[in-house]
Amino acid sequence: MLDAGVEKTSPMGADCVQELLCLESQFDIFRFMKRITESWGMKAFLVVDVPTPILVSLSQCTVMSSWPADLFQEYDDNSLLRKSNIFKALEKASAPFFVDLEFTSKGHRPALGAKLVELFRRFEMTNAIWCPVQDMRGMRGGVSISGSRSSFSPSEVAEIFYVAAHLYGHLAYVRSLDSRVSETLTDREIDCLNWTAAGKTSAEIADILSLSEHTVNHHLNRATKKLNTVNRTQAVAKALRAGLIK
Repeated sequence: MLDAGVEKTSPMGADCVQELLCLESQFDIFRFMKRITESWGMKAFLVVDVPTPILVSLSQCTVMSSWPADLFQEYDDNSLLRKSNIFKALEKASAPFFVDLEFTSKGHRPALGAKLVELFRRFEMTNAIWCPVQDMRGMRGGVSISGSRSSFSPSEVAEIFYVAAHLYGHLAYVRSLDSRVSETLTDREIDCLNWTAAGKTSAEIADILSLSEHTVNHHLNRATKKLNTVNRTQAVAKALRAGLIK
């Protein structure tokens, strides 16, 4: 709930946003958001574009997320996006709103309502604050933090909304820079990143692509530099978040 009671001192404020705006990669923004989400006493964050009629799954409209992978998978396997009270509210909202299990299940058939309650309870994400946001292109979206905490002061809600607005706009900017990288990565570099993301070693990738191990390492090293990362693990993470690999 949004608590109108005692104000709490904000631990972040403008300094938090200043730190965010200095980050130049989606990987760094992800780590930043994970850290401050936990500082607010919540478990996970989600950044989405407001779903359009052609989008049928949460994964299709997600920009960045720290939701558990199993929760994401089950949410989409059950086609819950179009049935969601949250996304219906997000389309109309202009201010932050609080979501609990009652909000989530309200108006649904008993079986579906019970499924939603069980799903979010299992992952200890029974409550959330959702913030409607918009970037400089006019694209509308939402930023949420989820967990089990049930009460927030007005100053905390204002801070979360402030950070969310800057987060969505800055992510749009960083993603536009990342999209340029896709024009410079070669097909072989993307292939090597894809197989690395699948857990394959350089030797295994060499066998799959009929290349030498030395050539595979060369492609991965060049991709790492082009992505402005320090190792292949970071390169894969950035490529995934930029949509360069699946």
